[in-house]
Amino acid sequence: MLNAATAIDDKPRRSPVSGGAKDYEAVRRAISFLSEHWTDQPDLDDLARHMGLSPAHCQKVFKRWCGLSPKEFLQAITIDNARGLLDGSASLLDCAHEVGLSGSGRLHDLFVDHIAMTPGDYKRRGEGLEISYGFHGSPFGDTLVMATDRGIAGIAFVNEDSCQTRQEALEDMTRRWPNARYREQPAFTAQHVAQVFTPAQWSAEQPVRLVLIGTDFEVRVWETLLKIPMGRAVSYADIARHIGKPSASRAVGSAVGRNPISFVVPCHRVLRGDGSLGGYHWGLTRKRALIGWETGQVAAG
Repeated sequence: MLNAATAIDDKPRRSPVSGGAKDYEAVRRAISFLSEHWTDQPDLDDLARHMGLSPAHCQKVFKRWCGLSPKEFLQAITIDNARGLLDGSASLLDCAHEVGLSGSGRLHDLFVDHIAMTPGDYKRRGEGLEISYGFHGSPFGDTLVMATDRGIAGIAFVNEDSCQTRQEALEDMTRRWPNARYREQPAFTAQHVAQVFTPAQWSAEQPVRLVLIGTDFEVRVWETLLKIPMGRAVSYADIARHIGKPSASRAVGSAVGRNPISFVVPCHRVLRGDGSLGGYHWGLTRKRALIGWETGQVAAG
C-alpha cells in the first residue's frame, strides 16, 4: 500500500536502468492485466497463466522490477487505496520539505535544482535554445530524454497504450518549443538517464538540474508537484489551493497534463478529487507502473 513514508534508505540497489529495462515489457503486460481485473483480485496463478510464465518466474520478474509482489502491487493500485491517499494533502504540500528532511534517507525530489525560463523565453517558443535528445531504456520502457547545457528540459515515455512510435513521441515533445534547434545526441542525454532512474545516485551533492519551460502559471504548478513526497498523492484542487488559486482546478489539470518532465516532476502523483487515477499523458498503464515502483522504493526504505 502507498503510505506516508518519504525516505529512501542508503543501502545500494541494483540499477533499474540496467536491469529494469529488460523486465519492463513483461511487467507492463502484467500491470495491464492487473489494472483491468483488479476488482476480481486475481492471484499469482491467474497472472502467470495470462503471462505464459510459471508462477515462480512471474513472481521473480515482477518483484525484481518494482520491489513488490504482484499481490502487493494489486493492493497499491486499487481505487480504494487511491482514495485513502487524499487525506489533507494541502497541508502535506506546505510541509513536504520538512517531512522529507526529517529522516536520514534520501528523497530525490528534495535534491532537484530547477531553473525556470523567463516569460520572454517561453513566448519565443524556444527560439535560441539548442535541445539535445536521445531515446533510452528505463525501468518504465522506451524513454525520450531532452536536455540543454543547463539541465533536463524533457522526459517523455513512448506510449504503448496508444501504439505510439518514437517519432510520434519526439514530435509530441518538440511541438512544445517549435522554434528551438534539436540535435540527436544520446551520448549527452545518457548521463541524465542514469542519475534520474537509479536511486543509488540520488544525492544532495549532485542534484538533478531541470530547465522548466512554460508559462508562469505552469511553472508554479510544476514546482508544486516537486513538493509531493514519494508515496503520496494529491488532487488538482489541493494544488489549486496551494498556489492561491482555489477556483482554478481545471487550469491546474491542464498544466499538470502539459508537464514536460515526467517522473522527476511527478504529475503521476496527482489524482482526481474522487480518488480515481484520472488521465496520464503517457498512458494509465505507465501511471500505475510509476506508482507501484515508487511504492516498492518506499517500502524498501
